[in-house]
Amino acid sequence: MTQHRKSGQQVQSPLPSGSDQHALSSLQGHLLVASPHIGDERFDKTVILMCHHDPESAMGLVINKTASRLNLGDLYEKLDIGAARFCADNPVHIGGPVDGNRGFVLHSQDHMLPESMEVTHEIGLTASIDILRDITEGVGPAQSIVSLGCAGWSAGQLDSEMAENVWLSLPASAELVFDHDRNTLWEHSFEALGIDPGFFAGTTGSA
Repeated sequence: MTQHRKSGQQVQSPLPSGSDQHALSSLQGHLLVASPHIGDERFDKTVILMCHHDPESAMGLVINKTASRLNLGDLYEKLDIGAARFCADNPVHIGGPVDGNRGFVLHSQDHMLPESMEVTHEIGLTASIDILRDITEGVGPAQSIVSLGCAGWSAGQLDSEMAENVWLSLPASAELVFDHDRNTLWEHSFEALGIDPGFFAGTTGSA
């Protein structure tokens, strides 16, 4: 992740022979599941929904880490939105170490705004304060995850990390993103991949 790997350096290892750094297809709409040996405590046992991935850059949101002392009611007060009428006790997620003061909302597509982008056929992403107002007024999307910060990669960097088995991947679904227990999502993702993380030695490859 650009400037956010433990070493502070971009991955330098080449992709397998015969491949170029853009050979992998887009991972937008997939979940990235952190290897047990990721080597960066900020991403330990994380599951990331990929919102964007092209040859120039990649961006995703961690969906199984929440802020320990911040809920939506607290966030609305900080943003001067006013007291939350609905969802005040919902947790705020930590989407990643990049742009930590910027908010992102993953949500069901029953409430797409003009500035919303489609992540999958079920899931949208909006980064405007308008959707936060809609959520607190009770007229927002049926399902949502409010996050601060994101995870980002520079050109070709995610492809290199995938080749090194830093991450595994599987297709995202609304059920996995919004409904599954956050505390067991990492383990469940390995089960869905048919892999025992206790025996994962970094040679399995992405799914």
